[in-house]
Amino acid sequence: MASSPSSSAQAARESVSARLKELRLDAGLTTQGLADRCGWHKAKTSRIENTKTTPSDTDITAWCRACDSEDQAQDLISASRSADSMYVEWRRMQRTGLRRLQEASVPLYERTKLFRVYCSRVMPGLLQTEGYAKALLAEIADFRCLPDDSARAAAARVDRSNIIRDGHHRVVFLVEEDALHHRVADDTVMAGQLGYLLTAMSYPAVSLGIIPRSARRAMWGTETFTMFDDQRVHIELLAAKVTVTTPSEVALYLRAFARMGQMAVYGAHARARISAAIDSLG
Repeated sequence: MASSPSSSAQAARESVSARLKELRLDAGLTTQGLADRCGWHKAKTSRIENTKTTPSDTDITAWCRACDSEDQAQDLISASRSADSMYVEWRRMQRTGLRRLQEASVPLYERTKLFRVYCSRVMPGLLQTEGYAKALLAEIADFRCLPDDSARAAAARVDRSNIIRDGHHRVVFLVEEDALHHRVADDTVMAGQLGYLLTAMSYPAVSLGIIPRSARRAMWGTETFTMFDDQRVHIELLAAKVTVTTPSEVALYLRAFARMGQMAVYGAHARARISAAIDSLG
């Protein structure tokens, strides 16, 4: 059973508190000793370590400085800031409709200069045709018992995707070969979708790699995720969207993306895989 947003946020806050306590212990400081170095009451140290008080950015910076671990401050500040927004259930995000969810992300997409997208089962949202998006979003609405506004949501998704052609963004896609054969819609829609992949490969801002089924795995498949520049990652789970902003964790996704990119084929070899998927229809 998936955790609720509140319990997941609490777990994230507890993780920050535990890491701060570890820094104090590693520095050989008592709660009073740390309080003395930070210039606050001993009780504040205990409240922070027991997740009774959420530390401010200044508190975390002072704590790390007192423990001679200033290099840890930025990660801990980012983790603390994102605790309340790192895990949000889809039903909570989608309660106003799938179209509004597409539109709500437009500002983030517009200010991002470099996208890195990994997809394991379905086509990347930024490469979906309107027919494919409508079929997929209708399936999502049905599964999650939402009002079906898939037609308007699909139009909004395609409109948002114009950024891959406006010359101000760069997008690197890694798609598992299985996604080419995953039947989301009828043969006509699937043929159109796969054909659009071939077209999109010619866009100057787009790099598309296909990870063959036969590839020797240097990295196991993960959940679908999108990286926004080097600052933010959205991971798509069945029950929720997870947002990662802690620099060390973002770096982990960068490493995974680079490793999976080494398994992919590009150019003519990628087009051959897509063409084979088109030929397999009907």
